Amino acid sequence: MSTWISNVFTSDHGWNHLEDLVDIGNRLAGTPGEREGAALTRDALEAAGARDARIESFPIQGWERGDSEVRAVDTDLTLDCIALPRSPSSSATAELVDLGYGLPEDFEDADLEGAVVMVRSDIPSYYDRYVHRREKYYHAVTNGAAAFIYRNHVEGCLPPTGSVGTADDPIGDIPAVGVSSEVGARLARRFEGEEISVDVEATIGDAESQNVHAELGPDTDERVLVTSHVDAHDIAEGAMDNGAGTAMVVELAHALAEREDELGIRVEFVAYGAEEVGLVGSSVHAEEAAHDEIKAIVNNDGVVRGRTLAFTTHGFDGLETAVNEIADQFDHPVETIPRLGPHSDHWPFTQWGVPGYHVMSTSDEVGRGWGHTFADTLDKIEKRNLREQAILLTELIVHLTSDDVSTEHKSTDELITMLEDQDLAEGMRIIGDWPYDA
Repeated sequence: MSTWISNVFTSDHGWNHLEDLVDIGNRLAGTPGEREGAALTRDALEAAGARDARIESFPIQGWERGDSEVRAVDTDLTLDCIALPRSPSSSATAELVDLGYGLPEDFEDADLEGAVVMVRSDIPSYYDRYVHRREKYYHAVTNGAAAFIYRNHVEGCLPPTGSVGTADDPIGDIPAVGVSSEVGARLARRFEGEEISVDVEATIGDAESQNVHAELGPDTDERVLVTSHVDAHDIAEGAMDNGAGTAMVVELAHALAEREDELGIRVEFVAYGAEEVGLVGSSVHAEEAAHDEIKAIVNNDGVVRGRTLAFTTHGFDGLETAVNEIADQFDHPVETIPRLGPHSDHWPFTQWGVPGYHVMSTSDEVGRGWGHTFADTLDKIEKRNLREQAILLTELIVHLTSDDVSTEHKSTDELITMLEDQDLAEGMRIIGDWPYDA
């Protein structure tokens, strides 16, 4: 075992791939840069020794950023902002209403008809669940708002990005922009109750994205999926979100190729496209794949940005047991989170009962930190973390392919009950992500 560990700990395969991805520039879904990132990932997986490395394309709703602004009507003061992807290309002028955190109950108590609504990107410490950006947006839409302003809670003059829209209606209903914490504070202090205008320009049309697939291990129907996403928001390098996750998949492919004879079932690597605009690539894959053949998903989205790994296990006891066994074996700390997490590429499978990890790094921050801002750059990431985490994940994947690990799928009824109990169902319904008839 020590030989493969030393090889991983001195490897530059994943790190070199990360540098290649961030040097592309714009990897927004549907762009040439996303396509280039997918091709580089396919080639890297093939170079690692994985077989049948390939790109599978699919159509998506295209969206390209134009100019945007927030303007105080009476003073003609223009404030910096960026459009949220899949915002409609449109304008609105109305009274500004600052809803603070934008919790569901905040919307119930406010008159938002025809207003410009501003909400923060975080939640208060007392709140028992994360409220996603799209949930806040669609609460605003449902309550008659004319425009939406998403205010970053992270200081540093960093306007946040992040998509709106649903699977059925990929372009949102009202113009939406992100503003920095500082601009948000200025808007709230000087212009609440005053008329402001929100203007978004965007090019909207047909586009194409793609998933990258490759495989190792025996040619069995049963498999473990090891996943990430290649696309990133166009305002930064996308190093943490999610260049590092795709770099991890490449590193794992090299490590597992060295241990291929230990794999009990097939390992399928998938680097998805169009994650940042509604989990489109993974949803396409989930519609085509046989769910009962997937033993587990190891989805890398948010790894490496901190030293310690966190595994959201979605209430699958077998997954929690497996990762704790690896942590004990290496005497290395990990965090396990048994709650459901419906906001990354495992979810199109896990919502139908497929056991899935969302693998991230632990953080004391609420939300994405530098992610989804201009500050998502390579200098925030340490090579040591990539190597250490790759060692743990390699051993975990080998373990998952063995007969020693049992992962029982959940029924739809179980998942519906869990979503209701964890207060996630209402938010999923309002953003159009509720997949069940019940």
